[in-house]
Amino acid sequence: MSPIARNRTTKVPLYEEVAQKIARMVEEGTFKPGERIPSIRTLSRQLSVSINTVKEAYGSLEDRRVIEARPQSGYYVCTRLPKVPEDPDLSRPELNPTAVSISELVAMVMQDVLNPDLIQLGAAIPNPELLPVDKLNRMLSTQTRRHKLESISYAIPPGCKRLRTQVAQRMLLAGCELRPDEIITTSGCMEAVTLALRATCRPGDTLAIESPSYYNFLQLIQELGLRALEIPATPAEGMSLEALRYALDHTRVNACMLISNFNNPLGGMMPPEKKKELVELLGQRDIPLIEDDIYGDLSFANDRPTVAKAYDSAGRVLLCSSVTKTLAPGYRVGWIAPGRYYHQVERLKMTFNIASASPTQLAVAEFLANGGYDHHLRSIRRDYARKTALMGESIGRHFPEGTRVTRPRGGFTLWLEMPEYVDSLRLYGRAVKEGITIAPGSTFSATGKFRNCVRLNAAFWSERIDGAIETLGRLAGEMT
Repeated sequence: MSPIARNRTTKVPLYEEVAQKIARMVEEGTFKPGERIPSIRTLSRQLSVSINTVKEAYGSLEDRRVIEARPQSGYYVCTRLPKVPEDPDLSRPELNPTAVSISELVAMVMQDVLNPDLIQLGAAIPNPELLPVDKLNRMLSTQTRRHKLESISYAIPPGCKRLRTQVAQRMLLAGCELRPDEIITTSGCMEAVTLALRATCRPGDTLAIESPSYYNFLQLIQELGLRALEIPATPAEGMSLEALRYALDHTRVNACMLISNFNNPLGGMMPPEKKKELVELLGQRDIPLIEDDIYGDLSFANDRPTVAKAYDSAGRVLLCSSVTKTLAPGYRVGWIAPGRYYHQVERLKMTFNIASASPTQLAVAEFLANGGYDHHLRSIRRDYARKTALMGESIGRHFPEGTRVTRPRGGFTLWLEMPEYVDSLRLYGRAVKEGITIAPGSTFSATGKFRNCVRLNAAFWSERIDGAIETLGRLAGEMT
């Protein structure tokens, strides 16, 4: 192996470059499942890096279950690496903007979250045991005492100044220069997306979205009277720009919406150069981009990926996010940087619910400033990397032959593509009877695609979940 050539401007830690190099060699078949990889000292010499750098790289690969250490033997490629779903045909996407109608199905899946008797594999909710509950609640108490009047007053848009300042500072890590007065706080990320859609679209308009796409987005599109134009996405790079360009050349699109980093459900991350190309492609046609970055802080590699907004010089990108997946889902603290649509979004926010809750904004602002957010992220990133890898291995052991599963580089969800004979809606019904809830693939499409697919939440991984995966695999196999 040739030495690592360092780019002095890169933000990627050296150990992660080493880890990525080994991971690529595994994916490409240079090192096969069960084979031994170079020792720490050997790789240190081959790549001209320190022993500690290789140790950190191997630790990262162990967390992702790419390799495993065997006592007094060395490091080996994990023997049950799941296969990744094949990329769809991207040359000629279907150009039929669709009226969405999935509300009842989505409501059924979401209601399962309220049932404590079900093993929760369906909804993409974080594991509360990994969240800083006590510290956050102490800060909530402290901040409401310290800011007595502010905590009970309306946080009239644009919202809590200190929170907006902290968000602007953190977005520098995503390559995005924002001022606090360019940000509006919201009640979670879904409200931010709703405001963005209302500011850019009218009933009957066509919205280009990833396919598969987050089912709450589809439900929102339905409620707003919009039409969805599904653009194929891949686990490797998210939305296909080739397919999007073809669609834009052949049909009228009013706006585009995607999750650029570790998208839901595929877990794909659009590379920086693709994000730049996307912004330029839409800019040439004066089409706004609604970017959801709710999973951006959950990269397994510890380096925070850029956002498409970082390449936006004309204000066409409306960046939406929240702390729902990283800190506190119930606090409902989110934000939007709407660019040229700022005044429309501010007016809409004030019209529909006047303001977001003040106490939770104050608490989150304090946590971002003084609560050790980066330390917290390092901890949950490693935990989610391990949990998703372990669930992927379990799927490889228990599901029918031919099942493929994604290997995301961030977040905590997995997308399964099962053999054609498996109907995920029937599987869902049988799973609920066994005390397990899943998210059927057809809920992620306006046109009912992905019937043989499911999305699973790996955030709660445990021996009990391993048993649930075994049950699901058996139920799927019985559908032959």
